[in-house]
Amino acid sequence: MKVYLDSIGCRLNQAEIEKMALDFRAAGHEIVEDVAQAELVVVNTCAVTAAAASDSRQKIRQANHNGATNIVVTGCWATLAPAEAAKLPGVSHIITNAEKGQLAANVLSQQKPIYDLEPLERKPLPGIHKRTRAFIKVQDGCDNHCTFCVTRIARGASISLPKEEILEEVLSAEKGEAKEIVLSGVHLGSWGQDLAGGERLADLVAFLLKETSIPRVRLSSLEPWDLDERFFDLWQNPRMCRHFHLPLQSGSAATLKRMARHTTPDLFRGLLKLIRKEIPQAAITTDLIVGFPGETEAEFQESLAFVKEMNFAGGHVLKYSALESTPANRLPGRVNGLVARERSQQMREVIAQSEADYRRACQGQTGEVLWESKSSLGPRGWLLHGLTDNYLPVSAWSDANLWNMISRVKLGAASEESLSGEILI
Repeated sequence: MKVYLDSIGCRLNQAEIEKMALDFRAAGHEIVEDVAQAELVVVNTCAVTAAAASDSRQKIRQANHNGATNIVVTGCWATLAPAEAAKLPGVSHIITNAEKGQLAANVLSQQKPIYDLEPLERKPLPGIHKRTRAFIKVQDGCDNHCTFCVTRIARGASISLPKEEILEEVLSAEKGEAKEIVLSGVHLGSWGQDLAGGERLADLVAFLLKETSIPRVRLSSLEPWDLDERFFDLWQNPRMCRHFHLPLQSGSAATLKRMARHTTPDLFRGLLKLIRKEIPQAAITTDLIVGFPGETEAEFQESLAFVKEMNFAGGHVLKYSALESTPANRLPGRVNGLVARERSQQMREVIAQSEADYRRACQGQTGEVLWESKSSLGPRGWLLHGLTDNYLPVSAWSDANLWNMISRVKLGAASEESLSGEILI
């Protein structure tokens, strides 16, 4: 059977469809890059914002419009709105997040384990979700109670995957010649807290570094309150990517309190100071919400000034999205939509400026780039696109197609999209 996999949202969703692909392949099925070729379509949905839920519905409708009549819908939106999802054209199965780990077996009605033999090597997904980097799910769910977040409701309590199971996934990626793994989870920093033995995320990463030879290890989003000074000892190993995505959400102490975030501007400032001391030139990116209920002009200006001070290497800015099942939906002080839009624009300009400053500061340096894609072949050869370990996008011309290879590159001029590069090795 030909299977098409699609996903909306976070890196964890990407990790999950990569695992589904491995499961379907192990059962003897083919993963295709075009929905029109597929006999079965799986859509892994998102509900982190109203826009993400809308995108999820649109993906399903598009699949049906392109001829899909056997569509499996899973993920956060499907878990929160299963009846609505089931009414969409072409939908044949609703698989909740709780059942997602066994999606392939359930859809195929297989009672026996899919892996009767040695697990297959990981292969990049075809089409738009093709990644050289292997996204590895190590944790699911969340025990935090951020008032704006629906993910905890959709995914349940925090659950850590056993490190032996994670190792198997990494070895599969290594066998498939992946050069970088991205460890992913809803609350990645909580790994181990629900397991016996007292191990934490730092122990898991150290274990994977010892037991594998994958050239680069990257961590996805980390909550700032999960990190201590010992954690950064891991970066003594050059295989660790110098990139930290730390969701701030707001630079206002009062807003953070209403969000039920376990941090303050002062604590966050201290963490960034520590990272920059221990890991020079680390890229620190973030997530921000503007227009949260009760956000006054003074609070927004406080947040804006703090974000300027932090000088992030990049980030995502979202207007607050009212979600019915979240506590924030019941808070007073809704911010006018036009005001929220203006605040979003101001915050985006600050992030864009600090991102440009970070890129300019890296010009003239050398770094290792993992080539993820190519856009053209011309008289100068291949135009390649990739990422440094500290998450700088780089484009360079090459005589050869170096997809999924790591090159030593001298970093040149910065544009809005990337840095230019000169391949040295």
